[in-house]
Amino acid sequence: MKHSVILVALAAGLSGCASDAITLEQDTAYQVEWLGERPLIDRSHLTVTLGKDGRAYGNAGCNHWFASYQLDGEKISFSQAGSTRKMCAPALMEQEQRFLELLGKVQRWDMSATDQLRLWPETGKPMRLWPEKG
Repeated sequence: MKHSVILVALAAGLSGCASDAITLEQDTAYQVEWLGERPLIDRSHLTVTLGKDGRAYGNAGCNHWFASYQLDGEKISFSQAGSTRKMCAPALMEQEQRFLELLGKVQRWDMSATDQLRLWPETGKPMRLWPEKG
């Protein structure tokens, strides 16, 4: 009897987890922490905001960027991003270029066990982001 109660409780807990759909928060600014296999340059600030209107935008470290995006369940894709054209230190410009290139390769999203947004390209490591503290 004791084993059947534990199994019923376990089954109820697992079915509750399976029905809880994770949704991507739109109109929320996310701060980038990692680009693939590399952390950001100290004190650089990259952000991604996904508007409910299908427009994405943010700060690429030096310039402001913008693109359209499509969201379908766990699939997400971005159009080629445009940006302002300010010049910054070469290391920031290189990081900005990596960010915009990775953004164009993103195919899906998920949330880590620590509620970190991950934007995954077809191959390689994801871009990892945290909701910006406001």
